[in-house]
Amino acid sequence: MGRNIGFVSTRFAGTDGVSLESAKWAQVLWDHEHRSFWFAGQMDRDPAVSMIAPQAWFGADDIAYINRHVYGKFTRTPDITRLIESLAEHLKHQLYQFVQNFSLEILIIENASTIPMNIPLGVAITHFVAETGFPTLAHHHDFYWERDRFSVNAVGDFLSMAFPPDLPSIQHVTINSFAQEDLSHRRGVSSALVPNVLDFEQSPPEPDDYAISLRREIGLADDDVMFLQPTRVVPRKGIEHSISLVAELRNPKCKLVISHASGDEGNEYREALIEMADRQNVDMRFIDDRIDEKRRVDDKGRQVYTLGDAYAVADFITYPSLYEGFGNALLEAFYYRKPILVNRYSIFIADIEPRGFQVVTMDGYLTRDTVRHVQRVIDDHAYRTAMVTQNYELSKAFFSYTVLRRKLRAVLTNFTGVDEL
Repeated sequence: MGRNIGFVSTRFAGTDGVSLESAKWAQVLWDHEHRSFWFAGQMDRDPAVSMIAPQAWFGADDIAYINRHVYGKFTRTPDITRLIESLAEHLKHQLYQFVQNFSLEILIIENASTIPMNIPLGVAITHFVAETGFPTLAHHHDFYWERDRFSVNAVGDFLSMAFPPDLPSIQHVTINSFAQEDLSHRRGVSSALVPNVLDFEQSPPEPDDYAISLRREIGLADDDVMFLQPTRVVPRKGIEHSISLVAELRNPKCKLVISHASGDEGNEYREALIEMADRQNVDMRFIDDRIDEKRRVDDKGRQVYTLGDAYAVADFITYPSLYEGFGNALLEAFYYRKPILVNRYSIFIADIEPRGFQVVTMDGYLTRDTVRHVQRVIDDHAYRTAMVTQNYELSKAFFSYTVLRRKLRAVLTNFTGVDEL
């Protein structure tokens, strides 16, 4: 029998990891007749099954005001305390309304009880669950102790209580083994490990004429080698290493294409990358204005593409991140059968590399061997094909919807006592 399941977060919109993974969970649940409903401050889900609570968004004026006055400080004013508590009470009542409106039976909290971008929402969730004992699954993507910007704060009492809360009716899910261990050590809270996934049972379609036109539209020649950096332009993505790699290949046909914008972290890093590429004579192109969630024509009459289109026509993926909570771009490269350079970030070392994936690796800096390996991958078609084929098959075994279905079956059975998937 299908159940009504409510997803709660600050935002379900765009291509951030929380929005993408929650949609995958909803798809797997829908396949087994469970119905999904959505609660957030920003939303691109079907309005008929959604409830928008403006104060749930981390960018709401009051929430941004609170964040400015509690991070980077050791004390807060009584006014801030009162504002947090009053907003939490308001959001708690909206959660009651959400559950009632859609006759919900289970809640899935997507990162809203994990990273304190919206403290009142986290407190509201905690109070709601404490008052109701509602069956709740807390899906944790990145904890506050993993982010330097939250290390100095004036809200330690709220963080200890609500990020995440330790309550009998909450089951916790983490996306990597380090987070699982940290949650256990710091809070004494156990969690199920559910990695991020893609639908590897369904192979991606061959690139159609629309996708193939992307290269021409951004000014690449047919024989250019397209290195795709499929990330936001922020320092932890290590894009300077991608520039250095292309420079070391010493081939003017190699072009570095960056798919995303800087986001809300400013443009200083982007400007520094432009200067670096110019000094090293690297042809680097930002195409964030040509990438969106859906294909369309923009107001200048230009074709706009999906990120999947960019993967489909790329020759090589660069992913020299310094840190990742999991690494969705890595799975995407495996899914589109593209070779990839990976800076061996901790989660890759612990949860992905031991499975036997074939990638080009670096350890914080480029070496001649790394550059030579990239060159071999580009030049040797048989070697490249064997590499990406093995990665796809391993991904199907370890990071597919089948894996997600099996993991969700276990946690939902804990709530209901019967096999739900």
